[in-house]
Amino acid sequence: MRKDVFIGGAWPYANYFLHIGHLAALLPGDILARYYRGKGDNVIYVSGSDCHGTPITERAKKEGISPKEIATFYHEEFKKTFENLGFEYDKYSNTMDDHHHKYVQEQFKKLYDNGFLYEKEEPQDFCESCNTFLSDREIVGICPRCGGKSTGDQCEVCAASLDSKEVIDKHCKACGSKTIMKNNKHLYFELPKFESDLQKLIDESKDRWRKNALGEAQKYIDMGLIDRAATRQLDWGVKVPIEGYDDKRIYVWIEAVLGYLSVGQEVADSRNINFDEFMSNDNENLITYYVHGKDNIPFHTTIFPAIIKGLKNNYRLPDYIISSAYVNLNNEKMSKSKGNLITANELLDMFTKDTIRFYFIFNGPEVKDINCSIDDIAQCHNKFLVGMLGNFINRNLSFVKKKFDGLIVEGEIDESIKILTDKTYRLVGSYIEKGEFKNALNLIVEYISMANKYYDSKQPWIQVKENINDFNNTTYTCVYMMANMANLIDPIMPDTSNAIRKMLSLPEFKWKEQAINGNIEVKNLKLLFERIDDKKILDKTKSN
Repeated sequence: MRKDVFIGGAWPYANYFLHIGHLAALLPGDILARYYRGKGDNVIYVSGSDCHGTPITERAKKEGISPKEIATFYHEEFKKTFENLGFEYDKYSNTMDDHHHKYVQEQFKKLYDNGFLYEKEEPQDFCESCNTFLSDREIVGICPRCGGKSTGDQCEVCAASLDSKEVIDKHCKACGSKTIMKNNKHLYFELPKFESDLQKLIDESKDRWRKNALGEAQKYIDMGLIDRAATRQLDWGVKVPIEGYDDKRIYVWIEAVLGYLSVGQEVADSRNINFDEFMSNDNENLITYYVHGKDNIPFHTTIFPAIIKGLKNNYRLPDYIISSAYVNLNNEKMSKSKGNLITANELLDMFTKDTIRFYFIFNGPEVKDINCSIDDIAQCHNKFLVGMLGNFINRNLSFVKKKFDGLIVEGEIDESIKILTDKTYRLVGSYIEKGEFKNALNLIVEYISMANKYYDSKQPWIQVKENINDFNNTTYTCVYMMANMANLIDPIMPDTSNAIRKMLSLPEFKWKEQAINGNIEVKNLKLLFERIDDKKILDKTKSN
């Protein structure tokens, strides 16, 4: 039976180019989508640009243009970058979209009507010099936990999520004036009401959520859940559908996570799918994945599930939390201010998208922070893609092209290889479904390594002289392995997969054993990968 699969990729802030941390964190979503589509399952894979965050309004002020101009520019850049990286979302939207605004307002009103939003007037940070109430990101101060530099909502040093009331020695980020407290009314979301539901979700997800997600979610609850402001003193964002709040907007932490559902509904509607039934907790055929970086864990493990429970729509809570750790560059934490941040576009100028995709799964931040360098990527490309996969394909097919003008005569496929291939599909598929992509890719690399050893052990360059039947059987078995390599690598390296298919005239990708029959003619023979000259890459890095 076909599965229903919902995959939500985190929504990056539209205030700067995508960097390699975004790429590493979001790539698993595309691999999941490609894999499940290859199985013939019913996939809805969505994401979009978060266009209403305070960082966008801050940048707009600095550049003297509107927040919409900033958000639109980077949203279009994101779309192009994801396309260049091979991501195939069913829909990549943005929070400026009219449908999103309407959907979020409807859900916000439901939370209000269901009794989980309430009005509270209390002191809020106010800048007398700017004559305005300040949002948390417009405040700078000192973290009460580690003493590091902090904004009003998060410490830049220890990454703790904060309430602006906790922050010490607060100043207005815009003018530097010390803030005062002044009464203001806002709507608050009663997060503590969902503590038992959230604890139950964590306890039931120990075999499905990544360890960092479980740890951060439990820590968030243990620290004590607090009511969270659901509105902000802004004029840029989704309008509050409650009377008396015309001067405020819905807080982005509520609005952005609802984007998964707003865009998911659009995709479902375009396919004549009832989204409420698709996402229903009663849909035993449904599996849900949420893919994001470590800094987004609290929003996906506590905030989003609490909102779903508060809406009382019986939607499925997150089955799998695919939360990546951090990517460091040359042993340093990446930072725009340090000037050591590499954008995804810069990386695409140096490497093909398949090399990038392979590297960030093979050496990705799946279980711990990783250190990345341009030299590491080049070495990984040369060792595994050139030296193993490319070498196996090229030496087999080049030999056949040279000796037999590219005609591969049908032979018998080694039964032990067929058994191993079937086992590899099952294990790799199981790892992918559990979000264990490094284990999946390691098995694929083992399969390719085995293929090279098989070729060497059979010595077809000698068989062709001594026993043509043995040569045909060896070559046909190797081509069988190539055909199945094309399937196994497709979710990770789609361009390479397609190149192998063209050479062997194979059908489109499906996640199942690729049988081959009859004689095969090699077409469009070319090197899959060129060896990368480390010096040229490093020179190109310096020029950028």
